Amino acid sequence: MSNFAFNNPAFKEQDPRAVATYPGNPQAGANPYGANQAGQYAPPPPPGQSAPQAGVNAHLEGMYASPSAGAIETNRMTVEDTVWKTAGLFGILLVFAAIGWFFTLGGVSAAGARTASVLPWVVGALGGFVLAMIVSFTSRKKVRPGLIFAYAAFEGLFIGGISAFFEVLWPGIVMQATLATAAVVAVTLALFASGKVRASARMTKIVMIAMLGYLLFSVLNLVLMVFHVLPAGQAFGLYSTKIAGIPLGLIIGVLVVFLAAYSLVMDFDQIQQGVRNGAPRVYGWLGGFGIMVTVVWLYVEILRMIAIARSN
Repeated sequence: MSNFAFNNPAFKEQDPRAVATYPGNPQAGANPYGANQAGQYAPPPPPGQSAPQAGVNAHLEGMYASPSAGAIETNRMTVEDTVWKTAGLFGILLVFAAIGWFFTLGGVSAAGARTASVLPWVVGALGGFVLAMIVSFTSRKKVRPGLIFAYAAFEGLFIGGISAFFEVLWPGIVMQATLATAAVVAVTLALFASGKVRASARMTKIVMIAMLGYLLFSVLNLVLMVFHVLPAGQAFGLYSTKIAGIPLGLIIGVLVVFLAAYSLVMDFDQIQQGVRNGAPRVYGWLGGFGIMVTVVWLYVEILRMIAIARSN
């Protein structure tokens, strides 16, 4: 998820709490000698120190001893607060994924066999796509956490439904895709945290162009499948086409996994910029939204790659 409004200079405001407690600031209410703020008598300064100096030292000691201001006190975006928001969004996704899984496998045929319905993941995919577009294009003006919650719910239906559908065809595939996705996310996060991988302007442009080209390819493949233009037996459309005996879906899949991993790097970088520039706390939801979009995309691509490999 990119194009966040985290670089806005208006976010670079001083923490009002820090301003109010800065030594020597008349707004701090500090009284370095004489009576304290409650009107009570203040003890005399230690030997060798003047009354103003002793008062400033005592004030600094009080500042150092007090806990640091967090996201709630400063109303500013922090990494920790964004992590909790992201975890909450994935919690919503998992709850609705369980619902989508149940309703996908809830049907039973006349012969008593379990049947799979595509309705939950189709509804989830359409609803998630619409909400993702709304959130992406309106986030510069205002971040609406409610829309992001709804997106997480629809994506949960989609993930749960499509996972159950694939699990019926290829038992064990969901666990394989989940472990592979977790591995890619963990490695990407570790490389970013260590400073070995960073988003660059040139690489970002290349990745964005590649992502746009892949989107057009996916839409074309979907249209060809819907109108039955492709030969019979190609369950994944153009992805099933073989080049030198290797399905095209596996070749493209490797590239797409790289694109998704770099997209995660861009998400982490945007969050880092938001924290550095003092973005409002509500933008933590936007950071979690970006990560969720990328992780869902990565999971679906890996799920399809494994399905193509196992179907051959």
